[in-house]
Amino acid sequence: KEISKFICASSSSVYGDNAALPLRESGPVAPVSPYGVTKLAAEHLARLYAANFGLPTVSLRYFTVYGPRQRPDMAFHKFLRAIYAGQPIPVYGDGEQTRDFTFVADAVEANVACMSHGAPGAYFNIGGGSRVTLNECLDMLREVTGREVRIERQGAQHGDVRHTWADTTAARDVLGFRPRVALREGLAAENTWFRAVVLARGLG
Repeated sequence: KEISKFICASSSSVYGDNAALPLRESGPVAPVSPYGVTKLAAEHLARLYAANFGLPTVSLRYFTVYGPRQRPDMAFHKFLRAIYAGQPIPVYGDGEQTRDFTFVADAVEANVACMSHGAPGAYFNIGGGSRVTLNECLDMLREVTGREVRIERQGAQHGDVRHTWADTTAARDVLGFRPRVALREGLAAENTWFRAVVLARGLG
């Protein structure tokens, strides 16, 4: 059966520790982690197959996707688990590093839009427009959970970029992508899911 569109799940990690913010698709890519290197390699393969074999690929560079059903190894899931268990959350560095967070439903909308838009070999930033510091995230989690948030300060992590912030102009113009869910609303939704599903089963 003919493939109508192949969407490559890439990442903002391909940009590395780039000081030129917001991050644009036309900017340099220089990943500083093995994860980022593999994502950039996947993008190259997607563009190669588009150019050489006519495979209609589009790569989406997701910026820190979160929300209900988040994997247990991801940050907000781990933070919620620690909060409800009364355990400290390890914070690497000063907590002033920033991320552009993307709610999962917004990421899904971007994927759906790609089915009918985006030229073969194209790539787009998919961000949530919620660039905040880690410290601000912890304050929001304190509000939405109504619980104490204990913090354990640790040294900065190698391969962890200082800031991310997506310029989503191309995704807006070509895909019609516009993020709808603000970070506080998204964290409240993830907390509601966490309580209903994870806490209901026991933290283990």
